[in-house]
Amino acid sequence: MNWLLVIVGGMAGAPLRYLTDRFVQKRHDAVFPWGTFTVNVIGCFILGLLTGAVVAGAASSNAQLLLGTGLCGALTTYSTFSFETLRLAEDGARFLAAANVVASLVAGLGAAFVGTAVAEAIWV
Repeated sequence: MNWLLVIVGGMAGAPLRYLTDRFVQKRHDAVFPWGTFTVNVIGCFILGLLTGAVVAGAASSNAQLLLGTGLCGALTTYSTFSFETLRLAEDGARFLAAANVVASLVAGLGAAFVGTAVAEAIWV
């Protein structure tokens, strides 16, 4: 049953990633990969919120499999982040490549911490 929860979550997360990426990137006429940045930060927030809820006993391990492993696993993308960063560097946009790495790390960790804090405020 666990694998089915992961599959169902992934089936929702993958198209959500694609649609969100296209929606965001279309609105920014920039070289910076705003779409990937957005889905990764959103995924970090959701995962932080979910983790806080599980720790507080407000969400089950099934929810963690469905939303954490499945949805967030398919929504977020380390491979695309890596590829886009490498592409920026190869195209001579080294500052944007470095900014993507630093901003993604800081915003992702920050979003996870905020998600956890929100969960603690709600359920603890």
